[in-house]
Amino acid sequence: MSASLTTRDAYDVVIVGGGHNGLTAAAYLAAAGLSVAVLERLDHAGGAAVSARAFPGYPTRLSRYSYLVSLLPDSIVRDLGLSLRLASRATASYTPVMRGGAPGGLLVERPEGPATRESFRALTGSDAEYEAWREFYRQVGDLAAVVAPTLTGPLPRAAEIRAVTDPGLWRELVERPLGEAVERRFADPTVRGVVATDALIGTFARLDDPTLIQNRCFLYHLIGNGTGEWRVPVGGMGAVTGALAAAAGRAGAELVTGAEVTAIRGGAGGAEVDVRASAAGASAGTLRTLEARFVLGGVAPWVLDGLLVAERDPAAKPAGAQLKVNFLLRRLPRLKSGADPRVAFAGTLHLGEDYPDLERAYAEAAAGQVPARLPGEVYCHSLTDPSILGDVPAGTQTLTYFGLHLPAALFDDPVTRDARRRLALERAVASLDEHLADPIASVVARDAAGRPCIEAKIPQDIEADLGMPGGHIFHGDLAWPWAPQTAALDTAAARWGVATSRDAILLCGSGAQRGGAVSGLGGHNAAHAILEVA
Repeated sequence: MSASLTTRDAYDVVIVGGGHNGLTAAAYLAAAGLSVAVLERLDHAGGAAVSARAFPGYPTRLSRYSYLVSLLPDSIVRDLGLSLRLASRATASYTPVMRGGAPGGLLVERPEGPATRESFRALTGSDAEYEAWREFYRQVGDLAAVVAPTLTGPLPRAAEIRAVTDPGLWRELVERPLGEAVERRFADPTVRGVVATDALIGTFARLDDPTLIQNRCFLYHLIGNGTGEWRVPVGGMGAVTGALAAAAGRAGAELVTGAEVTAIRGGAGGAEVDVRASAAGASAGTLRTLEARFVLGGVAPWVLDGLLVAERDPAAKPAGAQLKVNFLLRRLPRLKSGADPRVAFAGTLHLGEDYPDLERAYAEAAAGQVPARLPGEVYCHSLTDPSILGDVPAGTQTLTYFGLHLPAALFDDPVTRDARRRLALERAVASLDEHLADPIASVVARDAAGRPCIEAKIPQDIEADLGMPGGHIFHGDLAWPWAPQTAALDTAAARWGVATSRDAILLCGSGAQRGGAVSGLGGHNAAHAILEVA
């Protein structure tokens, strides 16, 4: 990693943004013999996929922003020779519930076994919901097996995917709002909610939204590597981008931090990039112009448009919809249901996500209020990967909370922002404490200054920290991972889903057609579009 540019003024490819997608593209392109420079505004690469020590006095390295991996194809790991291990979680999910004043819960094992069936039966009173669950996810798995291999190739046409997909499932997932399928297939409100939440991660929508944005979010959460399994990167998310940076460096790419791109100009035969050194030192503030045959934008399309000095409609700016909270605990809390915490917290723990709760929370947020009963999910990565803890007292564990239906608009007013952030955090903790025999406050660790080890990030914090417009974790609304029948696929960039309005400038981040989440797909596909014509 370099803190300053070399004296070179021209490259085959200049990549704007050193997140995981930019690093993926750099590794592929440099390995093919192209000269590549990656320009990163911050003093470190990795973007949202980083590990950091968040709490003074503790060596624990948290996955501070993004936190799990599903969509990263195994083929990319093999192609780039990444030294990376993704660990499976022993539990898929656990959902604590209170019914008739009695605590209980819904357990989904990985792989599912007798305990899962028994849990469904205890919650719903029969095997009907579990059989419906198994049939639905069998069909979704069949679709995932079809779609996943296409993600690292040129875009297929929609008709190609539809021709090998169950017609009924295609209608449910691609043509009609997902809520209809959830309500038709399942009766129990908790089961309905567990299914529906995959459609709402980072996406502010109703389940009956006619735009089908929720359907697209659901699909991306279920198709990774054909299985949809979400795994924990051993060593934290920083291990993913560390491995990618190492691969890019081995291949000969130049990785430059503290390099802020201020403008991009696309011409007939290439492009120019203005870059200012933001790192401390003699070169700080120096503006240089680099020439390139191609420029890849690892930043959000909204940001790229600004660098191209394009007119931007303020109303079109993406807006995130989440609360991310990192905790460090002295020990795991006990649950009122009596479930083993090492089982319940090992997967995704669903909170306040019964189907009516999701709809109610959306309505409250749409009306400008922080939802009274906040839906969210909790993960304990250190149960799967204790290596991130470091030398800490026995029993110490991490906890990550991801809250839904908290659009950026709720926090837009700087006068009330801090108060609303505190309120959202209070309600997130309350949704957890509702099901705990040990309230979080009784088990949270304290940092070197005696403060609770709790870090909360709203969309505005994500934008300030990472430059993601509106704090949108996908850089904008997700798109279907295939091309419409009428789409013109007459250029390599169009065929790979990375085109912009300028021939020499391509998308390579989460805003590419098959971007979103930690997948490397934007970088892989942009690199292959260039290699097709270079």
